[in-house]
Amino acid sequence: MLAFRNGSSHPMYFILLGIPGLENCQFWIAFLFCAMYIVAVVGNITVIHIIRIDHSLHEPMYLFLAMLAVSDLVLSSSTQPKMLAIFWFHAQEIEYHACLLQVFFIHAFSSVESGVLMAMALDRYVAICFPLHHSSILTPSVVGKLGATVMLRGLLWVSPFCFMISRMPFCSNHIIPQSYCEHMAVLKLVCADTRVSRIYGLFVAFSVGGFDIVVISVSYVMILRTVLGLPSDEARLKAFGTCASHICVILALYIPALFTFLTHRFGHQVPRVVHIMFANIYLLVPPMFNPIIYGVKTKQIRERVLQGLCCKAP
Repeated sequence: MLAFRNGSSHPMYFILLGIPGLENCQFWIAFLFCAMYIVAVVGNITVIHIIRIDHSLHEPMYLFLAMLAVSDLVLSSSTQPKMLAIFWFHAQEIEYHACLLQVFFIHAFSSVESGVLMAMALDRYVAICFPLHHSSILTPSVVGKLGATVMLRGLLWVSPFCFMISRMPFCSNHIIPQSYCEHMAVLKLVCADTRVSRIYGLFVAFSVGGFDIVVISVSYVMILRTVLGLPSDEARLKAFGTCASHICVILALYIPALFTFLTHRFGHQVPRVVHIMFANIYLLVPPMFNPIIYGVKTKQIRERVLQGLCCKAP
């Protein structure tokens, strides 16, 4: 039976089931998730530290990369510690306000991450299509304003989610059949008309994700036109190489995110275990892969990491 706060229709806590259908495997799955989380934390902190101390990396691409690393840290840390506690210690209860905070951080920083990827696509567009004017167009002031705009957009667009949910009454059911609190999962427990909240969720998804995807697509169409017009194969390969890591990061974020979004709203025939595994991948795989991809592809970061490892070696 769900316990409600005195004089309130808000529950005191929710129950997170983890991965329904894989209860007997969750203990062992947690080791994989823990390893991925450690890689994500160590990798992103390393990227942030290298960019912070190396003044030669204070360029638009690396500053955007540092913003992406911060976003990845927040995204993974907002869900993974609680998820591991569920899998290893059966700590399935999550306090009502902690659940709303998870909703806020997940959606706000997913928006921030998408916005940073859009800004990085614009940076690649300017660097390849207008190489002589890159430094004068993307000045530190412009980069700061882009980063602030992306951050404010995420915070302001997502805040109404939590505000609307906090004003709605909940039913006696307090079980969330997944590993973390997500907007649609919490909304399904509300005993009221949720059409406004659902419509607003679609508006945010399309106005944020849709806008970013359009800008990224247009940027890469223009980049492709410019690259194909380069005189030599070597120049074309070099230009494509500078974009390869960014394209990998974009695909790692948007493919599982799109699957999770569509499954929540329309994929009623999709097995729940598949949906929940993709929902976990969406919040854990990009933060783990992003520093690896950029660490391998970016010469300055790779050399800094190797230099640090050599200095520590006996």
